[in-house]
Amino acid sequence: MTVHFIGAGPGAPDLLTLRGRDLIAACPVCLYAGSLVPEGVLSHCPPGVRLVNTASLSLDEIMAEISAAHSEGHEIARLHSGDLSVWSAMGEQLRRLRAANIDFTVTPGVPSFAAAAAALGAELTLPGMSQSVVLTRTSGRASAMPDTESLINFAATGAVLAIHLSIHVLPRVVRELSPHYGPDCPVAVVWRASWPDQRIVRATLASIEAAVGQSMERTAIILVGHTLGAEDFDTSRLYAGDYDRRYRPVGTQPRFPSNESADADITQGAAP
Repeated sequence: MTVHFIGAGPGAPDLLTLRGRDLIAACPVCLYAGSLVPEGVLSHCPPGVRLVNTASLSLDEIMAEISAAHSEGHEIARLHSGDLSVWSAMGEQLRRLRAANIDFTVTPGVPSFAAAAAALGAELTLPGMSQSVVLTRTSGRASAMPDTESLINFAATGAVLAIHLSIHVLPRVVRELSPHYGPDCPVAVVWRASWPDQRIVRATLASIEAAVGQSMERTAIILVGHTLGAEDFDTSRLYAGDYDRRYRPVGTQPRFPSNESADADITQGAAP
């Protein structure tokens, strides 16, 4: 039997992969992070499912639930919010499953920073402005940040920052970033991205503290970067008429011969 770790997405029940939905529907046992996984996601569970809200459980208690279900021969859905690759506490569970020789799979989910960018209608990487996004956070009680992974160090790159789990230290974020990005740098705070009660505050580093006030706690993402709301950026060469591409050869001596492009199109099911 297998434990299926599933990224349940940022909040909206329909921001769930088809694979995740089908795995949830096939598992008679479901462990979920009740504080962040919406009830709509649980509607995909099969009749008679054993639901275990892990919000109040310790790691030992979670693993005991998994071991008990596994010993009974049950497939297990283990739901975490967002995507499992960052800040999910999945790694410590996988370490124990490997030690116990229990099989597992991992199904990715829509990450919260992507949901926040979608809510803003923003592409975070714009030509000539920024081509990097740093996913980071500040130190918390659960996990400290390595000394080299500071906001100041990341700010020195000029990349767009997606700062998680840090709305409670917003003054510090502003203080450390302002010398690098400037007081007029755009900032957006998205609280509970994709949930029905989603809220957005747009401002600058100089004004964001006043704009946010005391209205937001916990599950907010702070996005900082000059691409936010920008209009004066370069146009990508990707769709330029004179840009020689594998699937759109240009000129008398294209980089990729037209017959190779046609063969590739046929292979992918396109009309020759």
